[in-house]
Amino acid sequence: MTGGPIDIHAYLAEFDDIPGTRVFTAKRARQGYHLNQFAMSLMKAENRERWKADERAYLNEWKLTDAQKQAVLDRDYNRLLDLGGNIYFLSKVFSTDGQSFLQAVSTMSGMSLEDYQAMMIAGGRSPEGLRSLKDRK
Repeated sequence: MTGGPIDIHAYLAEFDDIPGTRVFTAKRARQGYHLNQFAMSLMKAENRERWKADERAYLNEWKLTDAQKQAVLDRDYNRLLDLGGNIYFLSKVFSTDGQSFLQAVSTMSGMSLEDYQAMMIAGGRSPEGLRSLKDRK
């Protein structure tokens, strides 16, 4: 270990400097607790049926913020991640919609499904390029 004690706040702030990435931190976990519990509720068939029958009414049964509710209704997965969602829990939402992980995640990239799939088969995003939001010009 080098130097003195680690400033945990500075350390965690570094996670917010990764372009296009949202690290699921304890802060995000607390923020998204009810959102993720809602998503996990869709593991039960009876809950999926209630959700499909009236999404807004089902969401209103959960302690979600208005922003979280709207992002769910909009299927804005990037916004949901910003609001504390965990992609593995949110997969219950897009699975209920009949989407594969690939289909849903491609919508988050701004790429077509075909382009996203080809990129991932080729090894994913290039490590070259913008590596820090601080370096954005």
